[in-house]
Amino acid sequence: MQTFLCSAILFDLDGVLVDSTPSVARQWRSWAKENGIDPEKVLQIAHGRRTVEVVRLLAPHLPAESEVRELEQREAADTEGVTVMPGAGDLVRSVPDGCWGVVTSGTRYLAMSRLRLGNLPIPRVLVSADEVVKGKPDPEPFLKGAELLGVNAEECLVIEDAPAGIRAAHAAGMKVIALPSTYPISELQEADAVIQTLQQIRVNWSNGKLQVRA
Repeated sequence: MQTFLCSAILFDLDGVLVDSTPSVARQWRSWAKENGIDPEKVLQIAHGRRTVEVVRLLAPHLPAESEVRELEQREAADTEGVTVMPGAGDLVRSVPDGCWGVVTSGTRYLAMSRLRLGNLPIPRVLVSADEVVKGKPDPEPFLKGAELLGVNAEECLVIEDAPAGIRAAHAAGMKVIALPSTYPISELQEADAVIQTLQQIRVNWSNGKLQVRA
């Protein structure tokens, strides 16, 4: 078990607070087939990245913005198998208000749909795909999360499930706890710690700092 001292925690959403993998996989597979693209190729890069960047990379001939709107509306409507990750609700409620936020590669519309579906608290700070210029693995989303929370980037701890998110957090100067919900442990070794479930995390407030044990 490791202990991290920080001023704030930044959570990824899909694969960390909400298990949306079935919905994400179904919709990306459907989109790939509709556009003559190998679905496995799409799924290899889609998790943890902004939808707009995946579309631009694999289908540069398509109008990316309208494709994103269509895809994410379909994802939001496809709730079959979408569940709250074990321990997610208790964990975010154990963090003092204003000391945590969500940084997601999904749009704000999709993120709010996921949070409401899971009956999870709405954070004061939510950084979504449509509010940054560059998505993960670029550090911009996490740097913006730290800025909006009013803390230094290096004082944030990130909880992620994807290599792109781990790299983005490290590029921002943040420590990372990884969860093997989407990728196997072997692909998460760049993280500072890897846990099996959010239920392993304990958060205490001490001397003006969050003490996070995982």
